[in-house]
Amino acid sequence: MTVNLLDFGVEGLTGFCAEIGEKPFRARQLLRWIHQSGVADFAGMSDLAKVLREKLAATAVVESPRVISDHIASDGTRKWLLSVDSGNGIEMVFIPETNRGTLCISSQVGCALACTFCSTGRQGFNRNLTVAEIIGQLWWANKALGGESGSEEAESSVNKQEAVQSPGRSRAISNVVFMGMGEPLANFENVATALDLMLDDNAYGLSRRRVTVSTSGLVPAMDRLRERCPVALAVSLHAPNDALRDQLVPVNRKYPIKELLAACQRYLQSAPRDFITFEYIMLDGVNDSISHARELVQLVRDTPCKFNLIPFNPFPHSGYQRSSPEAVRLFRDVLMQAGLVTTVRKTRGDDIAAACGQLAGQVLDKTRRVQRTGHEIMQATR
Repeated sequence: MTVNLLDFGVEGLTGFCAEIGEKPFRARQLLRWIHQSGVADFAGMSDLAKVLREKLAATAVVESPRVISDHIASDGTRKWLLSVDSGNGIEMVFIPETNRGTLCISSQVGCALACTFCSTGRQGFNRNLTVAEIIGQLWWANKALGGESGSEEAESSVNKQEAVQSPGRSRAISNVVFMGMGEPLANFENVATALDLMLDDNAYGLSRRRVTVSTSGLVPAMDRLRERCPVALAVSLHAPNDALRDQLVPVNRKYPIKELLAACQRYLQSAPRDFITFEYIMLDGVNDSISHARELVQLVRDTPCKFNLIPFNPFPHSGYQRSSPEAVRLFRDVLMQAGLVTTVRKTRGDDIAAACGQLAGQVLDKTRRVQRTGHEIMQATR
């Protein structure tokens, strides 16, 4: 039986090497070949002994999800649809900017949390992604973007420090965000192993500040991440009170805002940044009033944070509309006048449905969400 080496973190790869009679340092060599150099053919791993290469060819593969489609938006944003098994597909997005290149990756096939404004949530949930399917997104994107200029933006996004950490291989990807399909902390162990690889100097060598996990507020898992692998954290808040958040983000019924903010305070004790990023999607007539903004200011007064206001990106039958630019401006001004660092996210890739909240992929829904109410789905996640 062959194993996929993309499924292994450092410890797993060391254990695999021991199983085939090899010393621990071989794991570090394999990490560099697979993740730094993007090599999948063992025959090309020139500093490995011929006998070892033959063992690897007989027992292992390096295999990422297969690309089904590849689209580039008018603003340079690039979206891939990847096959993870028969009938299921996930999406990832690369966003080139002047001083960085950000890869937005998925952690699940669909999502079980049923946030009402999210296209992924409407698709239902099938399963967690494996480590190979998570890290394989970064592995594939590095191969697809490496060695090609793409654009001036993509070229300038290479971070010099990270290029030193990964000698001999310049990377267009300087930042990774777990903001694609799924709730990352609901797939904790596989996401944590993928994070280990992203941070390891023998693999991708990214800094903790440049890797962000986004969560809808799974409080126990936030505490586990703080202890296991604290990276930058983004929390999908979207409402200033429990009554509204219960409607928009159903997991709030289990972990209400007071518990969520307490978990944020605990996370900051180990976080690589001295603030939490709160994501706040702007829904016309729902959560975008001046009174909502003032309530939000009071809510977070004791939590070091910054706000990222996200104009809603429409999808069919969502039932929501994007807040007007004026409403977003007034909302932002209230937060900023209270001393809160606030940005308005620029919409990227919406002409190829690659913008925030639009990723849908192909999901064989095991939750049968289209036949169930939000309350029933919430009960199933408890």
